[in-house]
Amino acid sequence: MSDALMKNIKMRAGRVTQAITIIVAMLVSANVASAEDFHVQYDQAKLIRLARPAHDIIVGNPSIADVSIQGKQLLIVTGKSFGVTNLIVLDADGAVIVNRKMIVQGDDQKFVNLQKGENRQSYNCFPKCQPALVIGDTSAFGDEVGKAIQQKNAVSSGGKSGSGGGN
Repeated sequence: MSDALMKNIKMRAGRVTQAITIIVAMLVSANVASAEDFHVQYDQAKLIRLARPAHDIIVGNPSIADVSIQGKQLLIVTGKSFGVTNLIVLDADGAVIVNRKMIVQGDDQKFVNLQKGENRQSYNCFPKCQPALVIGDTSAFGDEVGKAIQQKNAVSSGGKSGSGGGN
């Protein structure tokens, strides 16, 4: 190979490397969470203490996160499904107390997803693997896990237990 050809190849490789570096930096900076973002785990609750009493609570998408109030200065945020929404809390004068993005995410360290072709089943593996009800799982698997949860809840509350296996 000639020196000119090698120089041309190295120059192009350098440009490709620079372009990739710029693209990666743009993607990373676009996905960096702000210090104001509020993270909550799927199916878990977290507290937000307010500086002053809340009058109005607005959740952008209540199917992603639920917010309830205890007293007038303590919010309980529960992650309902994976995604991003926002929370706005106003005082009695309409002044903004809180305006934050809420991010509901899964606990990837404790969940295992079993993929069988197009069918997915999720298991919570802490301390040992048990079927879990997770959005995106195969509906038949979800129905089976949901029934087992309902049976367990009925027994726990003193109601009748259905037939079949549940723990």
